[in-house]
Amino acid sequence: MSATDPPLDHPPDPFADLAAACAACRRCALAAGRSRVVVSRGNPRARLMVVGEGPGAQEDATGQPFVGRAGQLLDQMLASVAIDSNRDAYICNVVKCRPPDNRKPAPEEVAACRPWLEQQIRLVDPAVILLAGATALEGVLGIRGGITRLRGRWHSSDAEPLRGRRLMPIFHPSYLLRNASREPNSPKWHTWQDLKEVDRQLRACL
Repeated sequence: MSATDPPLDHPPDPFADLAAACAACRRCALAAGRSRVVVSRGNPRARLMVVGEGPGAQEDATGQPFVGRAGQLLDQMLASVAIDSNRDAYICNVVKCRPPDNRKPAPEEVAACRPWLEQQIRLVDPAVILLAGATALEGVLGIRGGITRLRGRWHSSDAEPLRGRRLMPIFHPSYLLRNASREPNSPKWHTWQDLKEVDRQLRACL
């Protein structure tokens, strides 16, 4: 290519555009304290989307969600049902910036980030959305509390962009780190059953 040749046209990349828009976002106070915006990791064409709460210290440092101990456990749990977290899932959070002291995101912070999450759902177009923890359940479906009661059950919504998708709440991996038992009816045991059901649903979508 010579200096006189016209520049090559690059096809638009909506995921790169989304990441750039998130990096420039100042919609809430969390932007002031972040090191990195944490948008996603995994396969943007996956049929499974995993939505968590928000970045922790390691995520803030690396710019990727679920890379700490909870993320390692999430990867292991998905692998136990033959789901590779990088190949078979797209992983993100309801907020893209780390809340101070790892606190739960405030409602106004979740609301400020919701347009980004909705855009991710539209772009990825997953068949199944896994909601990791009560904050993800509330942030996506607007259902408060009750993760113990609601986990393991399929949910749906007529609201866009959720229409036509199946949503499954599970315990957050950080909760499972504090409850290490794998005995029947333990939180880890229940989560394994939930993920097996998710795998069955994904196979049915083939």
